[in-house]
Amino acid sequence: MYAIIETGGKQYRVEEGKILRVEKLAAVKGDAVVFDRVLMLNDGAAIKVGRPFLEGCRVEGKVTRQARDRKIIVFKYKAKKNYRRKQGHRQPFTEVLINTIEAGGK
Repeated sequence: MYAIIETGGKQYRVEEGKILRVEKLAAVKGDAVVFDRVLMLNDGAAIKVGRPFLEGCRVEGKVTRQARDRKIIVFKYKAKKNYRRKQGHRQPFTEVLINTIEAGGK
């Protein structure tokens, strides 16, 4: 069984027991999180597609880690004008262990 959920403006394919890395959530390590914006659900027998979301379906998980990703370098440059700007960025993220996928409603 798997589902497609939306969080942080992105869509993710989730399965029970898998670890998912999403945009930073306002939660601490050990907190339970619920994703109720389920776009699609495949339970092995049938595929349910929401318009845009499935009612009664939810995905529950537990926060395993809050961290920041590897540093990327943002370098702005204009040729022959002696203009250079170097900046680094580390995107914050949350790792969630998916516990259950509940198929309810329709």
